[in-house]
Amino acid sequence: MSLLLALLAAASSHAPERRCGWLVNPTPANWTLIDRDGEWELGAQGGWQAPGLDEMPDMTAQGWVETNGSYGHGCACLSVTTDRRHRRVTRLFSARPMPLRVCRADRRLRPF
Repeated sequence: MSLLLALLAAASSHAPERRCGWLVNPTPANWTLIDRDGEWELGAQGGWQAPGLDEMPDMTAQGWVETNGSYGHGCACLSVTTDRRHRRVTRLFSARPMPLRVCRADRRLRPF
């Protein structure tokens, strides 16, 4: 029975989950999602890039705060798998920009 529970837990950890929060792109190839559970790395310039990141749609459609040329942050919901130990997105399946007011109104998110 315990083996079955362990297998089920392992399988569920690879199921895509929906995470919503601040999507941050301060400089080229650097991407982070900040949600109610903290900060998740999607990509680092010259290093890790989550599979699927290069297929992410234009995230500036619903509002984007430019802080460094066209780089900045917005509000988004992503379908991802994660590595909780390393606080990293291991695969991006889909991304949807959300109006900034959605993240601003979410009390579980720290203000950006």
